Amino acid sequence: MELRQLECFVTVADEANFTRAAARLHVVQSAVSSTIKSLERELGTPLLERTSKRVFLTDAGAALLPRARATLHAAREAADAVAEVRGGLRGTLRLGTLTSVRLLDLAALLGEFHRRHPGVVLQTSALPSGSAGLVEALLERRLDLAFVSLPGPRPAGIELIDLTSSVLDLVVPAGHPLARRERVSLGDLAGLDFVDSPVGYGNRAVADRAFAAASVPRRVAVEITDIGTGVDFVRHGLGVALLPRFALRPAEGVAVRTVHDADLEWPLSLAVPGDHRPGAAARAMIALAHEFVG
Repeated sequence: MELRQLECFVTVADEANFTRAAARLHVVQSAVSSTIKSLERELGTPLLERTSKRVFLTDAGAALLPRARATLHAAREAADAVAEVRGGLRGTLRLGTLTSVRLLDLAALLGEFHRRHPGVVLQTSALPSGSAGLVEALLERRLDLAFVSLPGPRPAGIELIDLTSSVLDLVVPAGHPLARRERVSLGDLAGLDFVDSPVGYGNRAVADRAFAAASVPRRVAVEITDIGTGVDFVRHGLGVALLPRFALRPAEGVAVRTVHDADLEWPLSLAVPGDHRPGAAARAMIALAHEFVG
């Protein structure tokens, strides 16, 4: 069994599609198919079921997948260790990000990382399921490191490195009765329609926890994945919103108020799997992120 075979198998499993897997691996599709077939012959059992639209894991494939991920991770750690001794970082850092990380200038951070460590290939991905999806990808070893927002108890198997935070402020249409109030409490928001992120996003979790703690009912009428557009949705009358202060910009047609009696702190952290020490490239990224928020 070769690392190349395992990498091919894991990529097909992640993409659930041979064509996308081939593109990600920068090889032709026939090479992916032949590599998978050779691995199946070696193991003596089918690992994937192919349909016209998708690829599914067999029971044997599902059993192999976490072990294949662990093997590839161990190989990357071995290469990192050698690179450290030689005095230069090499390899690939798989970094998960939120769709809006404006508390941190992500492009500047990655640019500085590349200048310092040009031998490291950066693979960044943002998942539509938010921080919850990033945690799942970390636990499955599909990511090495991820920027997440996880208020409340820390998920099992994950270590969080706190970086910074932002308050969620209330945004209402300019003509809304609350726009004329100097002070707003959480109870004042009962019964209002909200624009918010889907479940699994950090800002949604902050708001849900605050309303639950105060036993105040809340209805989310519109879900959006890009909080940068939240002000526009409020201005056009789709509801009110609790948005991180960093996502707010001067805009006509809305008013911004602080909710004075609730914990609406939105945290930003770096998450790493808790069952092993981060690799050299991940440690370098963690140190650099602290520089940027320090």
